[in-house]
Amino acid sequence: MSEMKEMILEVVERMLKENVNKDIVDLVEHGQWSSSVWQLFKESSMTLVAVNEKNGGAGGDIEDLLNIVRLTGKYAAPIPFTETTFANYLLEYTGLNIVEDLATYMISTNQVFSLEDGRLNGIASNIPWARHTNSLVAIATNLDKIHLVEVSLNDAKLTNGSNLAGEPRDVVSFNNAKITQISKPLTSEQLFYIKTLETAFISALMTGAIEKVNELTVQYTKEREQFGRPIHRFQLIQQHIVQLAGETAISLAAFNNLTAALLSNNHTNEVAYTRLRLEEAISAVSAISHQVHAAIGTTYEHSLHQYTRRLWSWRDEGLNSIYWSNLVAMNLLENSSANLWTYLTNAKNSIKL
Repeated sequence: MSEMKEMILEVVERMLKENVNKDIVDLVEHGQWSSSVWQLFKESSMTLVAVNEKNGGAGGDIEDLLNIVRLTGKYAAPIPFTETTFANYLLEYTGLNIVEDLATYMISTNQVFSLEDGRLNGIASNIPWARHTNSLVAIATNLDKIHLVEVSLNDAKLTNGSNLAGEPRDVVSFNNAKITQISKPLTSEQLFYIKTLETAFISALMTGAIEKVNELTVQYTKEREQFGRPIHRFQLIQQHIVQLAGETAISLAAFNNLTAALLSNNHTNEVAYTRLRLEEAISAVSAISHQVHAAIGTTYEHSLHQYTRRLWSWRDEGLNSIYWSNLVAMNLLENSSANLWTYLTNAKNSIKL
């Protein structure tokens, strides 16, 4: 944990609370984004928190960065902060230079660009925020080797798309585009770590959104009156609030375990367990919050759906529960001779690719 973590998070939360409201979040529904909020992040150097000092960054750690990502998820900030910082983290991880402007990424091994003589070809879908960014950091194959490359999106053909929450998820096509940077061939361990990192970043977003859903629901039960009193005084509503608070606390605990595991450079089962538990929490949190809000929670005028739609969208992105549960199951089978409880609780047991 960075010594400056609490101060950084306090500054970021205040910045988001003061500058991101429902109207700002709604910008993505109209194909726009908040350049003013992005400028605040740039001016405060929050985009460089986890960048090494020798590269002009603040020298923070992955825990600092993921907690800022969590806050952008909590406020549904319509900016490509997660994408830009993740792209730069990958560039540094593979020994390349960071980009100073907006960036996004594509690391799916199911749709890989091909590379030949420094030229990139191929098409990929569901690229986050591509239309609003300038650089793409992506996986590319050259013969039988896999590299991480950076390429300008000015050389791409873009087709606009969106996820359930209205966030940009575009189709990107390259035809003989010149790359800007290329890494050394990636090992299977490096590829797995990159996938693990993506899961961690998406988990951070989901944790923040779960926090916000909890806050919105508690606030609504205090404001909404039925039969002459606030509905939070009814026993059934209290039961819902307790369940929601429990899921939120579990999600935060799982997220903290995830950051601790990454911070110790021990790629443990925590990333998989966190992702699996968050997907369970999303189902419960969404159902409870919408039941408490009733019809108003789905209306355009209310904020609740902005966060539940993001939860449903992010749940389907990256490596989901099917991938991680299969991987955990395979590792459990390989270690079936050991005591199961000891294996599950031993932080030294790493998931193997």
